[in-house]
Amino acid sequence: MPMLFGVRGCRLAQDPRHAAQDAERDAMMEDFTIAVPDAQLAAIRKKVAGYDWDQLPDAGGWEAGVGKADLKRLVDYWLESFDWRAVERRLNALPHFITEIEGERIHFLHLRGDGSKPPLLLLHGWPGSFIEFEQLLAPLAADGHDVVAPSLPGFAFSNPITGIIGPRRAGELMHALMAQLFGDARYIVQGGDWGAHIASWMAYTKPDALVGFHINMVSIFAEDADPSTPDEKEWFERREATLDRETGYNHEQETRPQTLGVAMADSPVGVAGWILEKFGMWADLPKRADASPDLWARFAEEQLLTNIMLYLGPSAAVTATWIYRGKRLEGSDRFPAGARVEVPMGIAAFPDPVFLPTPRSFAEKTYNVVRYTDMPTGGHFAALEEPELMLADLRAFVAEVTGTGA
Repeated sequence: MPMLFGVRGCRLAQDPRHAAQDAERDAMMEDFTIAVPDAQLAAIRKKVAGYDWDQLPDAGGWEAGVGKADLKRLVDYWLESFDWRAVERRLNALPHFITEIEGERIHFLHLRGDGSKPPLLLLHGWPGSFIEFEQLLAPLAADGHDVVAPSLPGFAFSNPITGIIGPRRAGELMHALMAQLFGDARYIVQGGDWGAHIASWMAYTKPDALVGFHINMVSIFAEDADPSTPDEKEWFERREATLDRETGYNHEQETRPQTLGVAMADSPVGVAGWILEKFGMWADLPKRADASPDLWARFAEEQLLTNIMLYLGPSAAVTATWIYRGKRLEGSDRFPAGARVEVPMGIAAFPDPVFLPTPRSFAEKTYNVVRYTDMPTGGHFAALEEPELMLADLRAFVAEVTGTGA
């Protein structure tokens, strides 16, 4: 039976076998409380209230970018109803910590299980945050996992960072975090978007450290992996056409993040629009009569603003984009020719409308796929959109790779 949790995530009854490890670990990190300064909140609010909507004509609604009416609805809620201090109180009920890993400040959540299941590392992406996993944390800890959900380097409170960090380097830092917490204990990684990218690199570079990894976006393959079947070729053609239309943001953040950063550092509404567009285009949303995405059928304003504020409150909107530049500098968008990742892999194939689910047969050209699930609903932000589906599939994957009951 899982042990009970204290408010900071520590076991109320400590297993003496872990006492020395826990003492060493605790000396390397500190409790963290979210507390955005009043002056920062006031500055954000002043800029939001002063935004000149007359400078933003509507160039075709969602066909040309973020829909003005939906952005205006979010901003109106921001000014009239949103209470960041109430959000802070809710988030601070979770066990937050800060540590230093190889000179980098890393923020993470850590809920303690009873040790009957392997530690579990949950990795978000851009423009998401650790709150994507909020509904999964307690159930997974109750299953017996120690659950660790970091903010990626440069994101939220893992900020400031010493410089540009790409996904391969981020994987090294995430492994070092897990080693700091659990020594040489093997662990499982779950990730989407950058989290999936990082998890894939961790499986490639640290295969002995992982029991398995479970991702909901497969985007890195061996350089010589080519589509060969009719289904693979059809997927690849659709994928290329979709990415050509939808990934201008990627090219900008990969090649000119500094110029983009000038604008983002000055405009909270600009940051909100940059992020909101991705939730509108990447989530699995119903369409309105004009074919625009119905954001409000899936998301609440407070939910979206909480995520946006995790970029604005810690002044992380700029540094969070640097991972794209890091990918380009590392060349970490692919594995070397002939690469094979043998760590057991689970794929939750949610119907992401932009990053189309990779066929199992193509993924198997690079990976040891032991579980592949076609999900009925849910898009790019899978853990946030469909937490119950994600939880069920992750539990089934854990059971498969550990030989235990789900």
